[in-house]
Amino acid sequence: MVNKSKNKIVNKVLNDNIFESIKHLDDYGNEYWYARELQKALEYSDWRNFLKVLNKAKTACKNSGFNVDEQLVEVNKLSKRNNNANVNIQDYKLSRYICYLIVQNADPSKEVVALGQTYFAIQTRKQEITEQEYETLSDDEKRFYQRKLTKQGNYTLQKVASAAGVKNMAEFHNAGYRGLYNGETADDIFKRKKLRYREDILDNMNEDELVANLFRINQTKQRLIRDNVKGENNAKSIHYEVGKKVRKAIQDIGGMMPEEMPTPKKSLKELEKEKKRLENKEQEKLEEVK
Repeated sequence: MVNKSKNKIVNKVLNDNIFESIKHLDDYGNEYWYARELQKALEYSDWRNFLKVLNKAKTACKNSGFNVDEQLVEVNKLSKRNNNANVNIQDYKLSRYICYLIVQNADPSKEVVALGQTYFAIQTRKQEITEQEYETLSDDEKRFYQRKLTKQGNYTLQKVASAAGVKNMAEFHNAGYRGLYNGETADDIFKRKKLRYREDILDNMNEDELVANLFRINQTKQRLIRDNVKGENNAKSIHYEVGKKVRKAIQDIGGMMPEEMPTPKKSLKELEKEKKRLENKEQEKLEEVK
């Protein structure tokens, strides 16, 4: 029994070391892996053999309804030969999902492949939740989930905005709020919701309001990247424009305007504190029993 436990620990360490050590982050905080590095990690000595696995993964990706071009990007890299000559070699930048499909199609007899299957399955699972699972969540749990996505989205958006030349992030974010909330800034939303000092407006939004803001955030990020926007004023204009378009989309389908959506009775911070208090009480009871 002890040996099995030790093996699990060893496998986990190997897991993390092998695949975490070759993970990269781009300028926007998105993770990716290089195919050549994954090839070596999975102990494929021949690139052509690894390409066969890669092509199977691409087919599986397409059959799953995903855009292959978004999961895998071909790049050329310089490689030094034995005679010190530099040559261009084919490589790919891989998403976590396509890596998951690659290890699912790799040689199952390799121990490292089994580790890879575990690693990428867990990492993918951490980031995703199925529609069926989402529907089983309570209203507050859905708020927590959407708040997490919004926080991640804002982090990436700020990276993109900074690269575009934005210095004043408060004004940049307000541009988006003004577009979505018919002229309201973050401070106006704060006052309308009658929040206490230093409370976060996003922690005091219901699920639908968070989803509307998440859509605004993601669409703005895509516009800034796709149009290669440069300059603070241009970035703010794009954010305002996207906010207005999201608002119009809600209006066109007869939805409730964001400023009309009810503020939840409790903020997510309050719910977190309550959960912590309950956990502490349960822990105290267990200690008493001991």
